[in-house]
Amino acid sequence: MSSVGTRVFVARLAGTRVFDPLGDEVGRVRDVVVLARLTGGPRAVGLVVEVPGRRRVFLPLTRVTSIDAGQVISTGLVNMRRFEQRASETLVMGELLDRTVELLDGSGSATVEDVAMEQQRSGDWHVTKVFVRRADHRPGLLRRRGETLLVPVEQVQGLGRPTGAQGAELLLAQYDDMKAADLADVLHELGITRRLEVASALDDERLADVLEELPEDDQVAILRALELPRAADVLEAMQPDDAADLLGELPQEQVAQLLELMEPDEAKDVRRLLAYEDNTAGGLMTTEPVILGPETSIAAALAHVRRQDLNPALASLVFVARPPLETPTGRFIGVVHLQRMLREAPHESIGQIVDTDIEPVSADAPLLTVTRRLATYNLLALPVVDEQRRLLGAVSVDDVLDHLLPADWRETDDVNAGPLTTRPAARRGGLRG
Repeated sequence: MSSVGTRVFVARLAGTRVFDPLGDEVGRVRDVVVLARLTGGPRAVGLVVEVPGRRRVFLPLTRVTSIDAGQVISTGLVNMRRFEQRASETLVMGELLDRTVELLDGSGSATVEDVAMEQQRSGDWHVTKVFVRRADHRPGLLRRRGETLLVPVEQVQGLGRPTGAQGAELLLAQYDDMKAADLADVLHELGITRRLEVASALDDERLADVLEELPEDDQVAILRALELPRAADVLEAMQPDDAADLLGELPQEQVAQLLELMEPDEAKDVRRLLAYEDNTAGGLMTTEPVILGPETSIAAALAHVRRQDLNPALASLVFVARPPLETPTGRFIGVVHLQRMLREAPHESIGQIVDTDIEPVSADAPLLTVTRRLATYNLLALPVVDEQRRLLGAVSVDDVLDHLLPADWRETDDVNAGPLTTRPAARRGGLRG
């Protein structure tokens, strides 16, 4: 074990690799779990470690043999059961950073920026120091940050439970490079109050991406906690199909209010999607695939599929149609595969390499038909057309999987996952007609 008296700052520990005694990497530290005590400072009892598969597990500090420069060494096997926070436990990264506390020297309030823990002779780890930034309320210094202090934990009041709204700047800075799905996991594991605080601190685009990865209950709770104008902005930043799914979980009165606050063009796509039953091609599709005219050059088409906001499934195909090129388009012609474009001269037009053998589906086609068609053609996305063969949108394989998996698949360990079933239908349709 690290030598007695070793001081470890938790914010610096986040992201550190964890290794087993043989030197194989187990995962990365994501948080530290502490317990409040009646006397003395909190006691650190374990690490939250993210292991492959985005699962977070609990590693007791009694099974940590070394916390050293850039690495944590554990002993024995790691229990792979998903970490579940108990009522008596506090997460340093998730709940203590950004918390406003009072300094007992009478100098006022401060914000927690880091927490230091030290190993005692007994082998236990205690929180001993708190790194804080003093609030600076002097006139004319609104943009200037207050001084920082490293104070003994006994000189700080307010670590036990928050007394008011808590910021999230420091926490989000630690997770800035995380993918949306990983950040969604972090939010899901926080308490409801802290989850809403962190979600509210995200910008609209980031929050939209994270909402798309959260379970439906969390999505609804976060959206309903936002002011209506902010909620409408976030819905605009989401993919239309995901926004429609989320709105389908809200009361009709609130849905109508949000749609009125959204930009008309964005609201129009969402309204169209809300009219379809959930487990149909129309209910599954997005209205924003890559749609180009047949005269477009291959070079230009490749530029379109390189868009950062495009998921890999939709980037695998370009949908070719007659003008207008916004859904519903002119007559649908066919698709151009990404692989085919990579094999052709950049100056050639995509109209020369269109695959017209892909049979599109109608908006009312059931989920089973969509699934079979994707499998038949080995596609990642499938065109959806109306009676006049105008392109309405595209169903991507990730949306199909999301509906085939159990509703709680994001919260279920792989080893305990049950059989595949479809979700109950008719979540949408309330605004039809």
